Amino acid sequence: MQYLLMIYQNEVEYAKNDAATSQKMLAEYQAFTQSIIQSGNFKAGDRLQPTTTATTVRVREGKTLTTDGPFAETREQLGGYYLVEAKDLNAAIEIAARIPSARIGSIEVRPIWVYDK
Repeated sequence: MQYLLMIYQNEVEYAKNDAATSQKMLAEYQAFTQSIIQSGNFKAGDRLQPTTTATTVRVREGKTLTTDGPFAETREQLGGYYLVEAKDLNAAIEIAARIPSARIGSIEVRPIWVYDK
């Protein structure tokens, strides 16, 4: 089964990291990503640009409305994701717990909807 692991953290706090801390986190992410590629769990994943680059789209009464920034004001922002293959929710949670940002933010684990064919 496939699961989307959404990585949330406070991007303002993260931006305060010095270069050495940022480089260490990047190295941890590279190692984690390589490990799930090698194990066969990796399907996709990307880091997102900051929320200042976001545009929220809504359609109301047939009109497309756009707003700069994210839809909701929250302490933590969606910073990236991994799409993984895991045998069950427990296996997906084990993978999510290894994501470096789980130590400073949170990882939302959500199963992908499977349509009957």
